[in-house]
Amino acid sequence: MAKKQEWVEGSVGLNKKELLIKQIAYNLILILVCIAVLYPVIWVVKMALTPNEVAGIGGDSANIQFTLDNFRHVIFKQNQAGDYLFFHQLWNSVIVSAITTVIGVLLACTAAYGFARLNFVGRQMGLQAFLVTQMFPGVVMMIPLYIILGKLGLTDNVLGLVLVYSVSALPFCVWNLKGYFDTIPKELEEAAIVDGASRARIFVTIVLPLARPAIAITALFSFMTAWNEFILAATFMNNEINYTLPVALKQYVGAQSVEYGYFAAGAILVSIPIMALFFALQKHLVGGLTAGSVKG
Repeated sequence: MAKKQEWVEGSVGLNKKELLIKQIAYNLILILVCIAVLYPVIWVVKMALTPNEVAGIGGDSANIQFTLDNFRHVIFKQNQAGDYLFFHQLWNSVIVSAITTVIGVLLACTAAYGFARLNFVGRQMGLQAFLVTQMFPGVVMMIPLYIILGKLGLTDNVLGLVLVYSVSALPFCVWNLKGYFDTIPKELEEAAIVDGASRARIFVTIVLPLARPAIAITALFSFMTAWNEFILAATFMNNEINYTLPVALKQYVGAQSVEYGYFAAGAILVSIPIMALFFALQKHLVGGLTAGSVKG
């Protein structure tokens, strides 16, 4: 009996040691992954705080002095007319991204609800057409879009970017919301119809409140698409004061040299609004992404 008890205690001790070793191994792996993920971010922060003359890869790392001059240069840079370019470009990015998000979410919500609940001719063809448009990169549409905006007089205009970005983000937004609407029980809407509610009232008072997680992730995606887009904005915008922030960053990357300090400082400033949105909407991210992919 004593030997059996010793064997059990030895087994328990061995299991505890194995569990401890596994936990230590997992923690070491997580630490290495965190270092690998955070290292580029830390490197960008280091370059942003280093004088621009020595911030590049070939700079003298032995005489590094941390400074905020790079941020001051990016924020208070002026054109020949004396305008502070950063504030105009920040305003352009905010306006384009905000209006794109509002238009994209409104169109996506109504279209996705129609595809999810209504039976009409061409329903499946319409959904497949949205998928087909996602197969082609945005640069494929650049030339026809430029011609269309030129005929409408919307080149070098914020409104032209809003129209282009709203259409570009719409297919993903529709499919994401459509999948989420499919998970909402139809019995709720049928009960409301029995009580005399119209389809529009059901959509506004029942469906939209239940779909808040999916709407949040859709809005975030639309905002990020418009905020980070570079190629179309660089093509359609000619005046420096009308640039969005990603296009403004390109000015620090020349054919012969790169101003690493200014570029890193600008990259950090451009990333702050996106990070703030992530923190504000993080509780909706998991629910909005997973629930929208369950059915459909």
